[in-house]
Amino acid sequence: MIEVKNLNYIYQKGTANERRALFDISMTVPDGSLNAFIGHTGSGKSTLIQHFNALLRPESGKIIIDGEDITDKKTDLREIRKKVGLVFQYPEYQLFEETVEKDIAFGPKNLGLSGGEIKTRVKQAAELMGISEKNLKKSPFDLSGGEKRRAAIAGVLAMFPRVLILDEPTAGLDPGGRDNILGIIKRLHSSRPEMIIIFVSHSMEDVAKTAENIYVFNNGSLAMEGAPSEVFSRAAELEAMGLNVPQITRLAERLRSMGYDLPRDIYTVEYAEKAIKKLIISNRRKGQNTD
Repeated sequence: MIEVKNLNYIYQKGTANERRALFDISMTVPDGSLNAFIGHTGSGKSTLIQHFNALLRPESGKIIIDGEDITDKKTDLREIRKKVGLVFQYPEYQLFEETVEKDIAFGPKNLGLSGGEIKTRVKQAAELMGISEKNLKKSPFDLSGGEKRRAAIAGVLAMFPRVLILDEPTAGLDPGGRDNILGIIKRLHSSRPEMIIIFVSHSMEDVAKTAENIYVFNNGSLAMEGAPSEVFSRAAELEAMGLNVPQITRLAERLRSMGYDLPRDIYTVEYAEKAIKKLIISNRRKGQNTD
């Protein structure tokens, strides 16, 4: 479990450009959960995730992971970064080894693991990310954009992190590549139930069909949290923060405004289909016109 307690952070403290980026944030991220962090640019979400693996240290407050205060100055940063894997936006730009296999092995090798253990971890990470044996032998620069992205994520997975954080994991990918990465994230969640997964996204469609929990950030504060059905039912509040909602949520709102009795928490096409079918059947039974 991740516990954040009264966290504050100031960029460029003591300079003319001083700016408070996080305001007294307190939150809990449950074990084994699949979570989305959303918010407009500058909302604080990316600043917060950099605190989770101690790339940034807070002005005040605490972050506790599995009972350990990682903000304590005595905490071993190397141990934190073993536990918390952070995949930055466009991680494929960090690939550098001769082959994909060597790139994935780089982190485990730095942990001082045996050759056999490194090989096992590389194989497991590659399988989880859908990387073929053939592609393991290729140069990472010979892969497609989506394949490079998967190779870069595999390099972090091979470290066996307790927490996996992905910053905009589908950024710049075509629709097929986006669906592939989102499918892998859900598969990871099923195959490693002990791992906490957090992904940052600007795509409300991606969030709606992937996340179990959503944390909404606004102007450096945690503005809202809950299941997708709870968060997207507050569409007006989200839009006031400069955030979009899934297109299907907008459509459902439009239909409600026209008098159709649909639930307020529609956020996926599948849910909308069921709700509309249910409404049509109900109206037919009542003898109403559903055209």
